[in-house]
Amino acid sequence: LFQGSTKFKNVWTTHSASPIAYERGRIYLDNYQCCISSIAQEPRILYQKPKCSKSEKIEDALLLECPLGEMLPSPSDYKSSLIVLTVQNWLLRLSADSGEILEKIYLAGSCCKFRYLSWDTPQEVMVVKSAQNKLPAAARQAGIQQSVLFYLAVFQVLPLSFIGMLEINKKVFGNSVTDVAVSNGILIVMYSMGLVRLYNFQAISEQFMEQPYDLGHEFNWNGQVGVVGKYPFGLPCNIKITDTPPLLFEASSLENAFQIGGYPWHYIITPNKKKHKGVFHICSLKDNALVIYSDSSFSEMNKCCSRYDLFCNFCFFCRVLKLKEVKNNTDQMEIAEDFTIVANRENSVNNAVTVTASGRVVKKRFNLLDDDPEQETFKIVDYEDELDLLSTVAVTQIGADGRAHLDFHCNEHGILLKSIPLLESWDVTYSHEVYFDKDLVLHIEQKPNRRFSCYVYQMVCDTAKDDECSSHGKKEKVFCQKGGRIFEYT
Repeated sequence: LFQGSTKFKNVWTTHSASPIAYERGRIYLDNYQCCISSIAQEPRILYQKPKCSKSEKIEDALLLECPLGEMLPSPSDYKSSLIVLTVQNWLLRLSADSGEILEKIYLAGSCCKFRYLSWDTPQEVMVVKSAQNKLPAAARQAGIQQSVLFYLAVFQVLPLSFIGMLEINKKVFGNSVTDVAVSNGILIVMYSMGLVRLYNFQAISEQFMEQPYDLGHEFNWNGQVGVVGKYPFGLPCNIKITDTPPLLFEASSLENAFQIGGYPWHYIITPNKKKHKGVFHICSLKDNALVIYSDSSFSEMNKCCSRYDLFCNFCFFCRVLKLKEVKNNTDQMEIAEDFTIVANRENSVNNAVTVTASGRVVKKRFNLLDDDPEQETFKIVDYEDELDLLSTVAVTQIGADGRAHLDFHCNEHGILLKSIPLLESWDVTYSHEVYFDKDLVLHIEQKPNRRFSCYVYQMVCDTAKDDECSSHGKKEKVFCQKGGRIFEYT
């Protein structure tokens, strides 16, 4: 990747009137009806399914990968597959290479509308969430009360098995619930006043599980006999939360912004007032103690964020901070700057004193703002975990035309290791996604009026030149592991 002769060449471009999705070497078009492999030197179609009706429209999808070192019941389980959720509450497992339906599960009737797929534990436990239940206006005017806000169906994957379904009820969790999620074994409930509450999902399952059910088995539910996961009965709601579960943790944050991470565990919130938008507090999960900011300039930057919302839209530097112990006090943590990546703004004219053509000296009464789009700004910052790289997309907008480049920085020191120019024009007002995957860079752009574009760049290496430069004519042994075998190259 970082050798001087390595380039990235634009090998494929496509445009679509529907959203474009990317998952691990596969590009999906036409609402997942067309799958294109991006692994080859030039993307090629893996399969093209017939156009589906509106009732078969896919709402969401997740890619399943075979777990390592496990015995699975079906040969098809060892190949990658795509779990999709349709508008009619069908959960389908498709072959990722052919689109063939491998498994088919009916979730529920018209009582609820399932819409979202997410991971509780990646590649192990999957969650299917309904849209928020809302009564029709006529029913509300008639005084009918709606107590169930959300449904959650939880599955073990590969082999696909049903863990349970539960409802989020006003009578248990309160009237002001706005959203809910399950992640890393935690049930997360969000409220309209910015409150976030965390509960132990496993403990809830064990305490309130009425009866476990297996897919494909016959069951008797409220006097009706059906088959679990089959039409028209679907799945039973077998986790009935009757009392408020024990609370693990709660925090109040603006717009429910809440993140947990670091070691020892810490969380990040924004104080729950509009004037604090852009301000972040890092606190210990153990005792809620606010972490010390050891760098005064960071505190000033935090204040700046709260004053200027545009700061986040026109970011001209990326400051990486580190959580570490305070010297001579292992119980106290502090935040310190690790390194800063600064955009290239050499063309910026921001002098306090300028001289006109006639020789007159003019003093500015204020400095130019940092949100000038004609100067380079960062639009995307991401972390690549397999290579331990920090990636940034920097854009310079001149008129209607914008130029962007993808940069890779060492995650330890922030040193620039590689810069990849993106050839297509980049408009900062559009929505953009950029993926780096093995030897591939992929850019998905959403323009107004639901126009989508996808640009694929492939790594091109001049291996002969690189070998000559790296080994200086000497022979070297290189070992490479592929598919459980070790290859030796000289």
